[in-house]
Amino acid sequence: MKGKLIYLIGDLLILLMPKKAKKLAKTGMTITDRNKITLIELFMRKSLLKKVEDKSDYNTLSEFHKAYWKNKGDDFFTATDDSFEKNFLPECSFMFELLKNKLSIEEEDFNTLVEIGTGNGKVLNYLSEQFPQIDRFVGIDLSENQIIRNQKTYSKNQRLEFVAYDAFDWVNTYANKNMIFVTSRGVLEYFTESKLLDFLQQINRLGNTIFVAIEPNGVNHDLNANTGSEPYGYERSFSHNYKVLFKKAGFNLWHSSTKDSTLDHYFSYMGADNYSKKAVMVALR
Repeated sequence: MKGKLIYLIGDLLILLMPKKAKKLAKTGMTITDRNKITLIELFMRKSLLKKVEDKSDYNTLSEFHKAYWKNKGDDFFTATDDSFEKNFLPECSFMFELLKNKLSIEEEDFNTLVEIGTGNGKVLNYLSEQFPQIDRFVGIDLSENQIIRNQKTYSKNQRLEFVAYDAFDWVNTYANKNMIFVTSRGVLEYFTESKLLDFLQQINRLGNTIFVAIEPNGVNHDLNANTGSEPYGYERSFSHNYKVLFKKAGFNLWHSSTKDSTLDHYFSYMGADNYSKKAVMVALR
């Protein structure tokens, strides 16, 4: 009953203040800071998200998320500046030890590592230290403000490049074979299922590539019963079946594991490539 009342109020507010609702959707509302958003905007947000989800209009839902990261991503990265130390290092760095082991026995030489959704650049800088044999590290993010900050912060590291770009467009224009692609703690969750499949297929067509993806899944998403993607959590981003999507796109998994995180999601850790046929190395959740 309470939920219905909130949506009813939100619908009424959108009707009364259409310009405000349009601005909220255009500038981004994926993650909200309760100190910076009004109660009116919160009601509108819930209603806007519910409307597109009820229609299964996932393209619009994805555009809401894209608007947020483009316009407000730098604010989020500033507020979570310690995430690298508190979350990435203890929870995610093991994936790159596995990647080191994989590269040590590979005949292929990988000359470029691309981080999609680079944020404050700390992960990319760390990876440049961990993989001295790789010449070039590219950090892609939608936030132009954050990219400018990164370029100044890491100006002394000549192996790092930061670009403000849509990842799909960057790959289509600049990517090549023998690249390693990385996402860390929630990037692909903002792609629709069809867009993500297109993206992975696009990367597969480049030639020999590796993909390391660390992405959340909704705890209520039964990946066996529903092999497709579905919105989850407060943000209403997408819980994807990464095993299925990587396979459809022509990749083979060399690692798959999960770790519990919060009440509404856990993290999936995926390592994939498009040239080997080795059995997947699985660590059970």
